Order: sequence, then C-alpha cells, then structure tokens
Amino acid sequence: MNRNVKGYWNEKKEKIIQKFPNITDDDLSYLEGKEKEMLEILGYKLGKSKLELLDIIIAL
Repeated sequence: MNRNVKGYWNEKKEKIIQKFPNITDDDLSYLEGKEKEMLEILGYKLGKSKLELLDIIIAL
C-alpha cells in the first residue's frame, strides 16, 4: 500500500466507513503484510477490483 496511505490510515478508515456503511472497522484492520487480505475482503463486500479499491482509498 502507498506509504502516504499508511501514515493517515485512521483518517482514511473513517472516510471509507462514511462512504460505504456496510464496511466495518474490523474489515479495515490494517496489519503490516496483510494488505492483500484486507483488499480481498473489501473487494468482495464492495464488488470492486484491487485497482478500483486502491483508487478509492487514495482519492479519499
């Protein structure tokens, strides 16, 4: 994940939860080295590809 995203992850999490109410705080648990698993869960819940999710996360 982009270094800038990691630094502001708590702010990003809040914006994602506001935009997508079906996403939980647990879905957005960021653990170093587990980005792929988190993106797979988000992709499944939102019906988005990894690239689409990264674009959404960076844009918020």
